[in-house]
Amino acid sequence: MLPSLHTLDLVGVGVFAVSGVLAAGRKRLDLVGVLVIAALTAIGGGTIRDVLLDRHPIFWIAEPTYLLVICVTAVATIAYVRFRPPPGSALLIADALGLALFSISGAQIAENAQLTPLIVVLMGTISGVAGGVLRDVLCAEIPLILRRDIYATAAVAGTALYLLAQAAGAPRPWAFVLGMVVVVILRMAAIVWGLRLPTLHLPVPDDG
Repeated sequence: MLPSLHTLDLVGVGVFAVSGVLAAGRKRLDLVGVLVIAALTAIGGGTIRDVLLDRHPIFWIAEPTYLLVICVTAVATIAYVRFRPPPGSALLIADALGLALFSISGAQIAENAQLTPLIVVLMGTISGVAGGVLRDVLCAEIPLILRRDIYATAAVAGTALYLLAQAAGAPRPWAFVLGMVVVVILRMAAIVWGLRLPTLHLPVPDDG
């Protein structure tokens, strides 16, 4: 039996909190700063989604367990990295897992609200990427979504396939797994093989 949506949501919060701690640690922030970055990374996307969908109270206010998971995960990660520094790719891997979990769970929340497929994909993508954007901005990094890396594209592809799988008759839990796997595969392929989106090159006007 597959885990419930709530359980997967908590796992996604924990994974994103880990990526927030790793990003904050690279910037040598103090403990409060680390917790703030971990929290924003973990619940930022879901908060924006809930505000846009007019869901009240916002999920982490309705259930403070999310904040407890963030704090416990952050403290455990801080303790772990003090004795065993993580590899350089740890942040990207943690972010990829969080992106997959939150994108598809966010899509399910929008789907439960009986929104159109386009809005479901959009809400899933926002749920997955917005927390990472907040993390990168506060850590003075160019957000992954604005780089050439396949990032938001992975979220769009995974959530779209999640909906298409259900339309083709797949049970919802297995469509969820399929969507997550696609997000993770695309992100890991981008990380390992450097897959990137094409860029737009415009000629520079001659002022002379």
